[in-house]
Amino acid sequence: MPLSLPGVSLGYFHVEATDGTALQAWTNDPHDTRPGPTVVLCNGLGTNPYAWPALLDPACSVRVVSWNHRGTGGSQRPRDPERVGIEDFADDAVALMDHLELSSAVLMGWSMGVNTMFEVALAHPDRVRGMLAVGGVPGGTFASMGAPILLPRPVRRPVATGVAHLGRALGPALSPVTTHLPVGRTLMQLLSHSGFMLPLADPELGRRAVEEFLSTPVEWYMHLALHSSRHRRVSLRPIDTPTAFVAGTWDVLASAHDMRTAAERIPGATYTALRASHFLPLERPAEVHQELLGLLDRVG
Repeated sequence: MPLSLPGVSLGYFHVEATDGTALQAWTNDPHDTRPGPTVVLCNGLGTNPYAWPALLDPACSVRVVSWNHRGTGGSQRPRDPERVGIEDFADDAVALMDHLELSSAVLMGWSMGVNTMFEVALAHPDRVRGMLAVGGVPGGTFASMGAPILLPRPVRRPVATGVAHLGRALGPALSPVTTHLPVGRTLMQLLSHSGFMLPLADPELGRRAVEEFLSTPVEWYMHLALHSSRHRRVSLRPIDTPTAFVAGTWDVLASAHDMRTAAERIPGATYTALRASHFLPLERPAEVHQELLGLLDRVG
């Protein structure tokens, strides 16, 4: 059903994954009125539509479809709690495409969604017409964290996974606080001037994005993150579809250097660096959207 906020229209629907998990999917075009192409968004882990102001703009010329990760945002937790790896998320992306009868589409990924997107491209190359990677690397994400704070590469993955293990252990104590935390102007000011996140283009949508994100219990989010951390770097040799990378120079969760070197290994891929943190869709929505439109032009 459509959900309307001032200037924003979203439509939600359910998709059944191959293992029977009920996924809550969404689109920025609930009334099928946008004339532009359809893009499948592999979103950041546990994130939501409000992280994409440009896609929620009524003037957006692109129809976007996406889904919420297992156990987040109205999507069901799988019966088998181990079915939450990148390969499972890639299967969910294909299940969404099958549900909408999309034989192929341009994919866009953010953060861990970049892992998902490349996994789909390797497993189903005929279904991927182009790829836009935003703030993410094609596998091995945890080994890419901490670059701007000069964390040595050999310790990046152990440190990142250690934080996730700690978060999962402390989750039952933290979640009653985080899931009821008032997300107001003060908290958003602190976040957007923390260095982890920079000032946002649309503070109200940013507030809603953070509020929705915090609705996921910490222990479940860290469970998803730890399973996602097992996804190693994928081989880029088979990739021959038009591809673009957009990196944040201050991104502590996905190394801009690693994104640039990935782009260099894909024939014809483009690489753009923006002065932004990991939250490029919220901080630099217009520039990210222009990269998407440029990719769509290349795909034709």
